[in-house]
Amino acid sequence: MSYALIRARRLDLDQFAAAAGLHPELIRRFVALGILDAERGAGGRLWFDPAELAAVARIQRLRAGFALNYAAIGLVTDLLDQIAALQASLRTARGRER
Repeated sequence: MSYALIRARRLDLDQFAAAAGLHPELIRRFVALGILDAERGAGGRLWFDPAELAAVARIQRLRAGFALNYAAIGLVTDLLDQIAALQASLRTARGRER
C-alpha cells in the first residue's frame, strides 16, 4: 500500500481562468450553470482540478462550432457523456462475449 505524500494540485479561480484563457467571471458562470465542476473551499473560494481544462476546451469547441448558448451546451455535454458511457459498456459487454 502506498500513500501520496503531497496533495493533488488544484488551481484557484484566477489560475484556472488564466490557464483556460478566459475571464474569471465566465468561469464562475460555467460553474453556476453546472457545465464545469469546482470545489468550494473555505469562504466559498472555487478550486479546480487541472483536468477540468479539457471540459473548458470542449465547451469552447461546442460554442464556436455550433453557436450554442451555455444552457444548450450543458445539455449537449451531458448527452455526450452518456453516449461515451454507453459505448464503454457496449465494448465491455462485447469483450465478455469473446
